[in-house]
Amino acid sequence: MVKFDFLRQQPRKLPASRRSAALRRHGIRQPRLWQTRLLGWLALPLLAGGIYGTLASDTAAQSKQPARMQSAAIGAAWTPNLAQAAPVGELVTQGRQLVINGQTLPGAWTVWQRRVGVADVDLAQTLGVHLLSNAAPQQQPVQWFTEPLQQPLVLGSWLTPQHRYVNVTDLARSLGWNVSVNGPSLQIVTPRGQISNVRQGKQAWGDRLVVDLNRPIPWRVAEEATSFTVTLDGAIDPAMAQQLAETLNREPGNVITGLTISTAGDRTQIRANLSARLRPRISMLPNPARLVIDVRSDSMLERTIHWAPGITWRQQYVAVGAARFPVYLLELDLRQPGISLRPIWTDPETAVGTAPLIRTAQRWQVAAAINAGFFNRNNQLPLGAIRTENRWVSGPILGRGAVGWSGAGDWLMSRLVLRESVSPVVAGAVGDRFPILSLNSGLVGAGICRYTREWGSTYTPITDGETVVTVRNDQVVARQVVASQVASAPQTGDPSPPADLPRPTFPIPTDGYLLVLRGNDLLVNAFVPGSSVRYESATLPAEFDRFPNILGAGPLLVQNGQVVLDARGEGFSDAFIQELAIRSAIGRRAEGTLILTAVHPRVGGPGPSLSEMAQVMQRLGSVAALNLDGGSSSSLYLGGQLINRPANTAGRVHNAIGIFLQNPQ
Repeated sequence: MVKFDFLRQQPRKLPASRRSAALRRHGIRQPRLWQTRLLGWLALPLLAGGIYGTLASDTAAQSKQPARMQSAAIGAAWTPNLAQAAPVGELVTQGRQLVINGQTLPGAWTVWQRRVGVADVDLAQTLGVHLLSNAAPQQQPVQWFTEPLQQPLVLGSWLTPQHRYVNVTDLARSLGWNVSVNGPSLQIVTPRGQISNVRQGKQAWGDRLVVDLNRPIPWRVAEEATSFTVTLDGAIDPAMAQQLAETLNREPGNVITGLTISTAGDRTQIRANLSARLRPRISMLPNPARLVIDVRSDSMLERTIHWAPGITWRQQYVAVGAARFPVYLLELDLRQPGISLRPIWTDPETAVGTAPLIRTAQRWQVAAAINAGFFNRNNQLPLGAIRTENRWVSGPILGRGAVGWSGAGDWLMSRLVLRESVSPVVAGAVGDRFPILSLNSGLVGAGICRYTREWGSTYTPITDGETVVTVRNDQVVARQVVASQVASAPQTGDPSPPADLPRPTFPIPTDGYLLVLRGNDLLVNAFVPGSSVRYESATLPAEFDRFPNILGAGPLLVQNGQVVLDARGEGFSDAFIQELAIRSAIGRRAEGTLILTAVHPRVGGPGPSLSEMAQVMQRLGSVAALNLDGGSSSSLYLGGQLINRPANTAGRVHNAIGIFLQNPQ
């Protein structure tokens, strides 16, 4: 373990004898004196046992060090100096686990050039540091128990392909935090805090809780559908906690129906049960230190954070008629070098499966992402277009809306049809042309479906009684009828087969595909082993053929600046059309900027309708816009976390649009 002394700005060394022993334990020979002098202060990581040492050239490090804060304690007269960020070179060490006062939490961190960085979204979610609007990606104003109208603390930042790290070195030093690295964990110990009182008051807009503290302390919030829990790294007298809870519960608030206060050691939890689906807005005040928890329908804070060159994170309210919708969005300027978009899905090896967007985004190592197309929740199969590098992972269905793009910056949003067909060829004679219903899709129906190696290495029948035809190099090499599971199940009097009865699997050839015939016995005799097959394919409109990347969802919302909503024409059900829910969308502005958007329920009411979603996208400047999967799927990811909702309230998704950063500066 290496502890960082933020007053001296250098790691504390172990005694020479302990250092040599540690090196020997990890198979590293102690350098001789002349080697030490030659190497100087080169970094020497001790990896196997979680010991990390950071040694660098004093001259080089001092030239790149941010200016130090003016005081070891934050006061009214304290004025920070901007810590300038530099392009990231070699990372000395990094990890994805924070230990805050003994509590282990997910969070990305790194130590680079004697600077300790914590991913910006993780900094907010684990320590309660508020991220404020900024003017450039290299600087991040923050607020942490400081006066709201006072000049904010401005911290430096730097980028990697997946995270934006905020330099907390000077902040931790000024606040007296003890920071150390232990294996994959960055451990932060803050001065012990105390909670002296919890007060509740009804407001015209909802309820307010005020927590009185003896000093600033870390805090974090966990949200459920109709409750939230605020965890504070400060102790409260158990008897006082019980008495406060009893007092507060005698008269419930406007929306807070119950309150519990529990304590364990130096940690206190305040849990509030709510009468409606609302989110808390939490602010911090100094002199004396207080945590203010407001429960209100307009809890989102508006801000604009320039996250990376070409990527801006915005939170704003958008009015449609009398409604005000909280909107979380990412603006992408693809003219900025190093930014690219690609479809991503749960498992690169197969089209089958779902996962939380956070897990998928981290697997693909993207900087940002938004959920995209639809899928079958029961069997976890895709229901819409996914095309990457000119390969169809899954084909479009029902003529629904889709977005296509190229690396050159060309874009198209329109309704998409993939017209595929196969014709048996016997003795040189071409037989009837049979349309293909779907490609690599969970959409099933009477007809022919095609499955390629993009589906995975094998295919498992989706329905009973399928006929699987194997085609290699345009030749039918096998044809097999899959017996009905109902017919093959033990006769127990129950007409349904056992849930665990396995279905057979069929290998998908690398030099061909499978044709799966469903619900039409006449098709079976058309494909005879030994015969040939002629395959044809085209997109409608034909312009989609030139786009290597395509994602389908729907319905199409805006085209050429006008609302073109036709959900019923795209095969959506009446229940879907009438639903008021959280929604996701992708839009394109006239100048070429892309916006990835998550729109949440209106202030004091339900989520947007499809028509209202189209109007929101218009007001955001979209000349073209496509609705994406919504409801619990609606997830907007940035720098390691979801920025539009608590991760535990988001559903699993099948695919997404991933934003990749290369050589971030």
